Amino acid sequence: MESQPLRIGALAKVAKVGVETIRYYQRRGLLAEPGKPLGGQRSYPPEAAERLRFIKRAQRLGLTLEDIAVLLKLNDGTGHVKARQLATHRLEEIEAKLADLTAMRDVLKKLVSQCEHSAGRVPCPIIQAVAGTKA
Repeated sequence: MESQPLRIGALAKVAKVGVETIRYYQRRGLLAEPGKPLGGQRSYPPEAAERLRFIKRAQRLGLTLEDIAVLLKLNDGTGHVKARQLATHRLEEIEAKLADLTAMRDVLKKLVSQCEHSAGRVPCPIIQAVAGTKA
């Protein structure tokens, strides 16, 4: 990890995010905005890069920025229950989406099979299903 304060461009590069992403997270209260010295540029502590990486990893897990804000506040070693609740809720959402995707996949497989096995000049089963005239 870096040991020197970073300007916003360097922080963005180190954390692999855009400068506007940093500003957005600051507006959302996820990242503190350092004071601006008179006539100078803001300098971010090296820990800001790790915080940005945490936010991005949490987003890849599907957590919302609101969830991430809660997790960041809980990071004192006493937030296990709330963190587990957030993760459990997200896991339930993912499982529901997986069930929906599985159902969609099964319907599309059936329609593709029906289309492949249609003979002659008959309406396309895929188009009919999308149009709602026949499934």
